[in-house]
Amino acid sequence: MEFGRLITAMVTPFNEQGDIDWDNTAKLIDYLINEQKSDALVVCGTTGESPTLSDEEKLALIDFSVKHAAGRVSIIAGTGSNNTAHSIHLTQEAEKLGVDGALIVVPYYNKPSQEGLYRHFEAIALATKLPILLYNVPGRTVTSLSTPTILRLAEISNIIAIKECASLDQVAEVAYRAPEHFKVYSGDDGATLPALSVGAYGIISVASHIIGPQMKQMIAAYLEGQVEEAAQLHQRLLPTFKGLFECPTPLPNPVAVKFALNERGIKVGSVRLPLVEASKEEEAFIRNLL
Repeated sequence: MEFGRLITAMVTPFNEQGDIDWDNTAKLIDYLINEQKSDALVVCGTTGESPTLSDEEKLALIDFSVKHAAGRVSIIAGTGSNNTAHSIHLTQEAEKLGVDGALIVVPYYNKPSQEGLYRHFEAIALATKLPILLYNVPGRTVTSLSTPTILRLAEISNIIAIKECASLDQVAEVAYRAPEHFKVYSGDDGATLPALSVGAYGIISVASHIIGPQMKQMIAAYLEGQVEEAAQLHQRLLPTFKGLFECPTPLPNPVAVKFALNERGIKVGSVRLPLVEASKEEEAFIRNLL
């Protein structure tokens, strides 16, 4: 399955009552496809505030996104949790809705061993025909997939990629040693170009909500051998990559990008508790960044 180089982890638009705003979800999907040039979209991921979406909301959002995208881009559903049986259930339900792939996060809080992680992902992969993307984000889950475990999982035919947020060393080693079908995506916008340089295939991005075309230009320049041009683009984009998470102090995703989208006229509403909206100082910083 080919999901492209630039995948956007889509925010979930909410209305003033805190419910999913379906009209603005449709507009956001069109905007990300037509203006930001996303190759694929992740729905119900961390950026989509999956921890505060109910199962019913997740499945409704997946169904809506598949139907509205109508084949223009691939839709990847975030269906992982720290409960293997629950992850299998959500993945199978998403498969019935016609989603193109599933992004499965490393189990959080219960801190399984590497063998437990292997069996968790193996059980999910064997329960579906969907392409599976692993999601390794130790900053959120504490537990991290090791390189040997990733390489074991990459031997399972429908585990086809990983969104890697651990280290460039792991990106490089997995990209070098994994089977040819297995792709490594950076999960850190600021590491897009460095990750490409050590073997990553692409990026699953937050910043592509607002600088998608520039990111595609940077990726294309690198792939075409224009390394100096790619580096210059990276340097220009780096303040935005960092600013969406550090404005000016660390701000939980997707608070900043939602404010930025609203400022651009792409109405996505606020965030759900326990996240809170940006402060006045943070809003001023994001406006200046834009």
